[in-house]
Amino acid sequence: MNKISLASVITIVALLLGSMSFAMERQQNKKAIVIACFGTTYPSALVSITNIQNEIKKAFPGVEVKLAFTSNIIRNVWHKRQGDKKFFSQHKNIPKEIVYVKGPLATIADLQDEGYRTIIVQPTHIYAGEEYADLESYINGLNAIKTIKPKYRPFKKLVLGRPLLGKPGPRYDYHEDFIPAAKALAPDIELARKNHAALVYMGHGNEFYSTGIYIEFQQALRKMYPDTRIFIGTVEGFPSLDDVVRGLTHSGVKKVVLKPFMIVAGDHANNDMAGDESDSWKMVIKSKGIKVIPVLQGLGENRNIAKIFVQHIKDVAKDNNIEL
Repeated sequence: MNKISLASVITIVALLLGSMSFAMERQQNKKAIVIACFGTTYPSALVSITNIQNEIKKAFPGVEVKLAFTSNIIRNVWHKRQGDKKFFSQHKNIPKEIVYVKGPLATIADLQDEGYRTIIVQPTHIYAGEEYADLESYINGLNAIKTIKPKYRPFKKLVLGRPLLGKPGPRYDYHEDFIPAAKALAPDIELARKNHAALVYMGHGNEFYSTGIYIEFQQALRKMYPDTRIFIGTVEGFPSLDDVVRGLTHSGVKKVVLKPFMIVAGDHANNDMAGDESDSWKMVIKSKGIKVIPVLQGLGENRNIAKIFVQHIKDVAKDNNIEL
């Protein structure tokens, strides 16, 4: 009897230890998604970011989802606001995660410290420009960490999804990424049609990487919606506002719907695009005798745009054998 009891106890203990070991392994390889946004200081523009976040949470209910802002300037603004009681009395519904937002490196480090060893970083950048290149460098740097014993490496898998309009490379043809993005913009096309207007998008662009992708995407939109005159310009790089204005005047356009081709309708949209200063896009276009209808809505407010980021997460997870 004693022998049977002892054997039973040993069996139970072995099972418990085995289940604990399995649980610890699962705990050490928890999975998370980091949404890496440029960010915004405008409370009204946060809806674009939270909409994307909610779509991703809905698509991956068992996975931790965190926000990170890639812009140092924007993060500093939010950090300075943390003790501003007057600001928060005027803006009561701002998520705590925004107020205490961190950069991608700090966000990834926090998750790793909490036992998340499989992490997908999904940028909300428009294309593979300066911000994306810097983020990719961060991820490559972290993946370059080697330890004497492989089991002590900080990550099992740390991977980066592609931006809205894709990226150059053999795995995914970025021209194919144009198609769902162009389809998602159908409501903007319809708005222009209803107003018998051309559609003008203001993108950000950058000074260090080619911004030719804006022209490529403009052509993809024109091909998909041939009955609507569509123009895309950038704040930095080519095509510029001057290029857009030349196109409008050459085409004899008399009215335009003006929207940001950015994830959020933040500072650039409110000031550079729709501001009342003489050098804003709205005022420059108006000076040519063209009626302007500004629409302050970021791309992130569009649910179908948010779903594209969900798909990009699924793609990078599949490519790296990550089950979500």
